[in-house]
Amino acid sequence: MRLDWLLARFATAPETEAFVHEDRSVSYGQLLDLVQAFERRLADEGVKPSERIVILGDYTPEAFALVLALARHNNVVIPLTRESVVELSSALSISGSDWIFEFVSGATQPTLSRHTVEADNPMMRDFIAGGSPGLVFFSSGSTGQPKGILHDLERVASKFIKNRSPVVAIPFLMFDHFGGFNTILAITSSLGTVVSVAERSVARICGAIQQYRVSLLPTTPSFLNLLMAARAHEAYDLASLRRITYGTEVMPQATLDRLSRALPGVVLQQTYGLSEVGVLSSKSRDDGSLWMRIGGEGFQTKVVDGILWIKSEYSMVGYLNAPSNFDAEGWFNTQDKVEVDGEHFRILGRVTDLINIGGQKVYPAEIEEVIMTVPNIVDVAVFAESNALLGQIIVARVALAEPETVDSLKSRIRVACKASLAAYKVPSKVLIATDPIYTHRHKKNRRYEPSQ
Repeated sequence: MRLDWLLARFATAPETEAFVHEDRSVSYGQLLDLVQAFERRLADEGVKPSERIVILGDYTPEAFALVLALARHNNVVIPLTRESVVELSSALSISGSDWIFEFVSGATQPTLSRHTVEADNPMMRDFIAGGSPGLVFFSSGSTGQPKGILHDLERVASKFIKNRSPVVAIPFLMFDHFGGFNTILAITSSLGTVVSVAERSVARICGAIQQYRVSLLPTTPSFLNLLMAARAHEAYDLASLRRITYGTEVMPQATLDRLSRALPGVVLQQTYGLSEVGVLSSKSRDDGSLWMRIGGEGFQTKVVDGILWIKSEYSMVGYLNAPSNFDAEGWFNTQDKVEVDGEHFRILGRVTDLINIGGQKVYPAEIEEVIMTVPNIVDVAVFAESNALLGQIIVARVALAEPETVDSLKSRIRVACKASLAAYKVPSKVLIATDPIYTHRHKKNRRYEPSQ
């Protein structure tokens, strides 16, 4: 049956702690019992193999067990949260659905209801006919139009057949994010412990690290910047941390430098992955460097005209509603601009984030990196604003540690930028943020729209 190797591994350590969720401990033996209970429920409720099943919730032992039961039942799993990047109706118009399992806050067992949404999608139809378990994630896309990304679930899981050393880790990325699912599989396939939290605030995450002696924190640069700004490393005992991995967006060098000083005993590892191709093995050149080596078994990389391309054995089946970014030989265009130094890469930013200033191309992260070195600045998001003369101008939206006038702030930012950047990269406008400049998923928000 599907994923027999994974469940057999769980059976070798029935007493080992698999999950700690909101102070509730579940062993691998209990996790196996949950999988079997869900398999019986699928049969009792009349859920058929190959049907499309929405799971609405977040990481809990039960939600993960349900995913495994559905995979063994050859269903297509569509994990969503109440804070998904796309609306439920929009998502299901792309993938279609047959049932919804919904985890209500505070309840361990989900409700199940028929939820039929027809979506005559040739790729989904052909995949279902093949009889493999599927997994669908949604990306908001650079234009805001969601992309449905279809994976063969067994292919995704096969990356973890080779055993790894167990860790105690927090799955920071959410249930409907490929990176979050990758983290869960990595932890459980190595018989580690998943510490899942209902709220991904600095206080809750750091409190969980302290209480459960978490050794690995996979997260985002925006969250790490908030952690440093809150001086949480002084308020909480984070001594159990051995490794922090960061990805999903460009890391400012200033934030990385602060982390290195604040947590000198922690390995800081940049990661790289995409929902379309999976998460590559990575190794930072050193803890204070934004250069990394990426690849590993099952992955190949190349750079064409400064853009990173990847060939992966764990690639998606395809987009359900968009043209493929794969060429005829199976190489995927990441649209990430990179610098190359021997076998190391430095990610500059997504091509779609480029700002065009009178024909000159600017990456927001390059400007943000300089602005983050300016005193009193906690965080910054750089984006473009339309301009009749230049086409676009550069705007910097800044979060401050202490109150300051816009004129004073703009002057200091311009001095710092002029000292390090070409004149056309200096922001024309500076805004002081009155609300968070990151999304609820702790990624920088460069789609700022001021309230009217």
